[in-house]
Amino acid sequence: MNQHQPQGQHRAVLSDDAQLGISATHPTPGPIAILPEPLPQFAAAVEQAGGTVDVLSAGTRGLIWLSYARAAELGEVLAQNPQIGWVQLPWAGVDAFSAVLARHQRDDLLVTSAKGAYAQPVAEHALALILASLRLLPQRARARSWNAEPAGTSLYGRTVLIVGAGGIARELIRLLEPFGTRIVIVRRSSTAVPGAERTVSIDVLMSELPQADVVVLAAALTSDSHHLVGARELDAMKPDAHLINIARGPLIDTDALVATLASGGIAGAALDVTEPEPLPDGHPLWSEPRCLITPHMADTPEMTAPLLAERIRLNVAAFLGNGRFVGVVDPAVGY
Repeated sequence: MNQHQPQGQHRAVLSDDAQLGISATHPTPGPIAILPEPLPQFAAAVEQAGGTVDVLSAGTRGLIWLSYARAAELGEVLAQNPQIGWVQLPWAGVDAFSAVLARHQRDDLLVTSAKGAYAQPVAEHALALILASLRLLPQRARARSWNAEPAGTSLYGRTVLIVGAGGIARELIRLLEPFGTRIVIVRRSSTAVPGAERTVSIDVLMSELPQADVVVLAAALTSDSHHLVGARELDAMKPDAHLINIARGPLIDTDALVATLASGGIAGAALDVTEPEPLPDGHPLWSEPRCLITPHMADTPEMTAPLLAERIRLNVAAFLGNGRFVGVVDPAVGY
């Protein structure tokens, strides 16, 4: 970790569901394994909470899994160690683990993620992408000559539609407050989200899209949300609207987005995630003047490491003390 990185500059931002998780059958406390590699800062977090870090064995009762890319190996560990009662996953999104969790779902296994932990840095990046897209920075950054033609849109007073109601959405609402935006939240239910002018359910997304100046995707990737925004949804957006994705690439049908941007169907898109990912060299989005792409860098290890360490500390304390876990995953809904 960067020694000059200020400590405590970010905090978790939790949605209601992330704070309510307590298992019907509390996991049996015991030694905790950290895999695939027991990084020191996370081992320290376990020990700060009073836990014991040990190698994987028949005595292991808790597991902290630190690799998104090696999700399949987690399934092998769970298959060989049915005594493990609690698993902590490293990221807010658990789509890479969905198949593993479905195969190993059982009443005595509790899974927690980092949902809400990284909300502040990701929401900060979302705001940066919104402003960049509205101010036409993708075109400006590619320019090789002076263009004095007035262009660009102010964020002040605009309608921002946020799809998702987790920590990122809630932190983005806070960051947008100085701009006087009208914020509409789209979520699975219509339960109100504080700070939003309106909260609506996902089944009315099509009627909300034509009213939005900015559409921000901050939802979990599940089987239901795959290609949530396709040709039909893009056609429903205003020609001067901007689409922002800081969640997961497959929320957008990439081919449909390429066609829409090429035809001027929307004013711009700013993506921190893509489908496919990484986006191949030569892909049409790289040369699309209305599109800004950042390579899944809404947060960095320097930002996330202390936040994950704190999530681990809190959940180890819950694990040892029969307490309330944070960021509990519901395998049935996929987040």
